[in-house]
Amino acid sequence: MKLVKDYKEGDRMFDIYLCKHKQSAVTKNGKPYENVILQDRSGTLDAKVWDPGNPGIGDFDSLDYIEVYGEVISFQGALQVNVKRIRRCQEGEYNPADYLPVSSRNIEDMYEELLDFIRDIRNPYLKRLLESFFVDDREFIKIFKKSSAAKTVHHGFVGGLLEHTLSVTRLCEYYCKAYPVLKKDLLVSAAICHDLGKTRELSLFPENDYTDEGQLLGHIVIGTEMLGERIRGIPGFPPTLAAELKHCILAHHGEYEFGSPKKPAIIEAMALNFADNTDAKMQTFMEILGNAADKGWLGYNRLFESNLRPTRME
Repeated sequence: MKLVKDYKEGDRMFDIYLCKHKQSAVTKNGKPYENVILQDRSGTLDAKVWDPGNPGIGDFDSLDYIEVYGEVISFQGALQVNVKRIRRCQEGEYNPADYLPVSSRNIEDMYEELLDFIRDIRNPYLKRLLESFFVDDREFIKIFKKSSAAKTVHHGFVGGLLEHTLSVTRLCEYYCKAYPVLKKDLLVSAAICHDLGKTRELSLFPENDYTDEGQLLGHIVIGTEMLGERIRGIPGFPPTLAAELKHCILAHHGEYEFGSPKKPAIIEAMALNFADNTDAKMQTFMEILGNAADKGWLGYNRLFESNLRPTRME
């Protein structure tokens, strides 16, 4: 099996992949076609079925495993497959584990590092709160380790939520050293908890799609509710501390237009917003570079509002 990350412009594709997504569309000239996203454990690759009525294009749908024959081209700096034939595969022709994108880092090692941060928390209420999720709750731990941090934008792979959470926590620890005014226990706890709601906002792979709860509430509200429920089970938890922690979660997207119910009102909330944004943007840029077909200009990117290209240090 050839991994999607190993394809280059001009290659022929003839192998089995997971159809992560399929969507019918129409060209400017009114001709129907199919947008398809192919997936294996190394990532995803955009594909187009320009002639869906071709007898060689068999019936298939999202989350089917399909045998694809096509040609790999470059379009606006990214690889794309022009599909000629598709056959839906039967169970036994593939190993599902080969088709789930997974963090390049060891999940158990990352989780142990996250536990080290929890062990260093001195505030007994925050420590008990964190332990209730990350030490005592086996079902939550299982889901957290498997969850992605996003559907498509960044860290969209098994272990992505853990990897993103750990990166944000590291950045917040650095901020505490650089800016001693920050309350370390509060900020680190907020960093660890800031995306708790994504364990319920997104389904696990292979779907990795928004749940009904995720669509209706979003991970910020879900995560704040999860924290509130656990806090109420900890006798004597200080109300002010609870409010400040929940405020950090509610404000971690920074701006109303980015889905944040509140703007940062305390310095720890502002620091968490910067750390979250930094890691998300850096990972997104790295994923763009990793999927680029060459070292030239990659075209305009809506998220960064700029034409992007890799660094050249010749």
